[in-house]
Amino acid sequence: MTRQLNAWLAILASGMAILGLSTHVAAAAGEPSATHTLHTVLELALAHNPTIAGAQGVMQQSRGQQVAAGAYLNPSISGVAGRGSIRDPSTGVKVTERTVMVEQPLEWLGKRRARQQAADAGAAGASAAMEETRLNVIAETKVAFYHVLFAQRDAELAGQHLTMVEEVLRTVKARVAAGDATSFATMKATVEVQKATKEVARAQNALVVVRAKLDMVTAGTLGRQFSLQGDFEPLQQGLDSEALAARAMEQHPTLRRLTNLVEQAQFSASLERESRIPNVTVQGGYHREAGDESVVAGLSVRLPLWYQRQGEIESALGATYRAEADRLRVQNEMTQAITQYVQEVRTANEQLQVFETGLLKQAEQTLRVARISFKEGAASLLDLLDSQRVYRQTQLEYVQARADLSIALAQLERAVGGN
Repeated sequence: MTRQLNAWLAILASGMAILGLSTHVAAAAGEPSATHTLHTVLELALAHNPTIAGAQGVMQQSRGQQVAAGAYLNPSISGVAGRGSIRDPSTGVKVTERTVMVEQPLEWLGKRRARQQAADAGAAGASAAMEETRLNVIAETKVAFYHVLFAQRDAELAGQHLTMVEEVLRTVKARVAAGDATSFATMKATVEVQKATKEVARAQNALVVVRAKLDMVTAGTLGRQFSLQGDFEPLQQGLDSEALAARAMEQHPTLRRLTNLVEQAQFSASLERESRIPNVTVQGGYHREAGDESVVAGLSVRLPLWYQRQGEIESALGATYRAEADRLRVQNEMTQAITQYVQEVRTANEQLQVFETGLLKQAEQTLRVARISFKEGAASLLDLLDSQRVYRQTQLEYVQARADLSIALAQLERAVGGN
């Protein structure tokens, strides 16, 4: 009787020690202080992510450039005054001599039109860049969200596995105390508990890291301690790479931004060509001096004899060619990315089908049979531990496949340019 009592006390102390270690690991990761859904996280990211503010600043700059492009050239006025008199021959006449000159530069209409068109193309490009930034932030937020969801599920599975092996350890210790098993079985079960505890610590540490990543995407508005509520995104319909690529060519904000950049470069080249025609400055003046008074008018034109902006024109043409090449490069990269993410979605979906059509049930049934057999003495401890490890690994791989599918869909959404 005393032997059995000591055995049960040992089992209780071991269980409390393991529970204390598990609680310590969970406390190290921190208890979540708030729960967020994908919708609320996206709202926070779009409201506080600094890249959004940067894109808004670019839009404000482009609007300022539009205003400057539509402005007229300012006139200039100059004047001088002073006392003067007639000295030769001296007449005794003394007056305040004064001269006032007014100049108004008149810009060539083609130059003004090209400058305005370039500014309008720049503003359209800034608007497309804003949409591009929003698209990238949404995709980055979704990817980080699904990483946290996976880490949460990984931590839950690790905790469930630890609970199962702790139960096995208690059973084994009870059998050892009753004389139905050797102490070597206790050692094996204890090692399994230690491994499971280590997996819990690993999963909790990984959860802390991905939480920090998602918090960074939302500019620190989530805090370090939070949890997510939601599920992974399923595949709703089949995917056609060619149709998705065609849609991306039509709607993707990156291509629209690059197209606007090409147009802006073309209008800038036109502006440099039109700038070869000089501005005309209309002049008018009033002059009054002792013995003379006059009103004058005239024109001033700078003659482009030696230099006709060949360097600026060549530079603008080079910028145009580079913008066109960048647009073509991005089109090719976009087509390749769509093909890649479509394939990743299909692969992840095929893996899910394998799990959902039999693999999950097989792992669960194997574990249930192993537990019953172990209790009845028909299965060994190693058989039970192996079935538990297989069950946990199957569950984890299933969650990983779901996460991979959701992440691939988010990346595909970015590559296509939206839903």
